[in-house]
Amino acid sequence: MKKTKMRALLFLVIGLLVVLSACSGGGKNIAIGPPASETNNVSKLILEAYGIEDEDYNKFQEGFGDAADGVQDGNIDVSIGILGLPAGSIESLQASAKDVKMLSLSDEAIKYIEENSGYRRLTIPKDTYDFLTEDVETVTAYAILMGNTDTIDEELGYQLAKIMVENASENTHDQAKQMTLENALRGAEGLLIHPGAKRYYEEQGLTVDNEVAELTANESDRKSELILGTGSQGGTYYPLGGEMASIWNKHVDGINVTNTETGASVENLASIRDGHMDLGMAVHVPAGQALNGEADFKDNEVKNAAFIGHIYPEVIQIVTREKTKITSFDDLK
Repeated sequence: MKKTKMRALLFLVIGLLVVLSACSGGGKNIAIGPPASETNNVSKLILEAYGIEDEDYNKFQEGFGDAADGVQDGNIDVSIGILGLPAGSIESLQASAKDVKMLSLSDEAIKYIEENSGYRRLTIPKDTYDFLTEDVETVTAYAILMGNTDTIDEELGYQLAKIMVENASENTHDQAKQMTLENALRGAEGLLIHPGAKRYYEEQGLTVDNEVAELTANESDRKSELILGTGSQGGTYYPLGGEMASIWNKHVDGINVTNTETGASVENLASIRDGHMDLGMAVHVPAGQALNGEADFKDNEVKNAAFIGHIYPEVIQIVTREKTKITSFDDLK
């Protein structure tokens, strides 16, 4: 009887080892962002541009903060993030690791990404970070605020947009300086706009050509408790969104906005769709996909979300350490 049990246990252990072996790649450890996040989506697009397939690397799906810790500890070779410039998490990583290296994308990869997404080329100047010795070529999109048209009525949408712009100076986060009237409609192209936001921007002299979203929300039964979806604590969305929420709470009567940690863009848009969230920070690319029923939203489009305002430019930043000897994505093949 004992031999039978031991044999069964041995087969179980062997089977588990086989499964674990099959699930792991044979190459470098790459952090591609949490599941259901835009970081995850664009990371896969970048790897695809270089012909790097799932079996060519070991996949780590976590927020940039945890991924940066992994890079520092040597457990992760490369981490891909969508962050503002400069990113505090990258500066902190350099302060600890002392040998951070940022990877550029090749011209061919950038062309592929531009042809297959809404991302566009951006040059990160070498004076952005102390550790850079040359400019870095990458791609960028825009972080925007989307509102639930079932819970954000016209007047509330007006106030949210107004406070974002006119009280941005109260926000101490580095990226808050991007929330200006000049930038207000960046990332709005092709998206439905909230009628309250449209009214505010037109009062300020901006031309708004977007189709206007239809609202089911009305001021008479407005919710007092609102949820703002942000991102992981190690990224830009969470701390920036926390300050945005506090400023709204200070200046808009009758509401309390609570920011919550999420997987960012895709999760926030899906949560708005499903009625679990009132406001969501998102990259403009998946926002367009959500409204058009594409990519992650192919079978379940988002019909109740509308653009409220631009937050800041979202820049793809890819970091490793000098000790990995990785100089480009070609080294990951």
